[in-house]
Amino acid sequence: MFVIGLTGGIASGKSTVSKILAQAGAHIIDADKIAHDVVMPNQLAWQKIVSHFGMSIILENGQLDRAALGATVFSNPAQRKWLEELIHPFVRAAIEKEIQVWNAEKKEIVVLDIPLLYEAGWDTLADETWVVSVDTATQLKRLVHRDRLSLMQAQKRIDSQMPLTEKVKRADYVIDNMFDLAKTREQVLKRWNQIRKR
Repeated sequence: MFVIGLTGGIASGKSTVSKILAQAGAHIIDADKIAHDVVMPNQLAWQKIVSHFGMSIILENGQLDRAALGATVFSNPAQRKWLEELIHPFVRAAIEKEIQVWNAEKKEIVVLDIPLLYEAGWDTLADETWVVSVDTATQLKRLVHRDRLSLMQAQKRIDSQMPLTEKVKRADYVIDNMFDLAKTREQVLKRWNQIRKR
């Protein structure tokens, strides 16, 4: 089994690349989905978050108010660090479990779709790392539009991650997502087919 670690900056187009890989036959392990699952109401991580931040970040249905929590942690590096240190062990354990399952089922290629692949040190789980890249101005514009944030809010979220330029330096394969979808797909499938022919 070959494991690809897929990452990028926020609003760089990583989800688009993940979908292309899924359509091509890759088995996707989505760290964002796992992170969402581990903070469902009354889970241990959820309880610790509520104890730490209080009920102001909880919706009427018991779910985390992600907008409120995001506003808190992205404006306070210490709080963001606390939250990541709480959640990351739960997420990593779930990722490792899924890798074991797919390996036992003899899957050919598995993709770890992980926004903080390098920041969390989880690139060691992959045989090869891919980074989806755009320039800073494009990233900022897409994020403002996608999440309806102010320029300042969007910039804070971008600044909270490792710079995309640094991720690009560390990548085994870089997908330039500054063009149209067809060009992105072409880059993805080129490397996908090379891996499959190994």
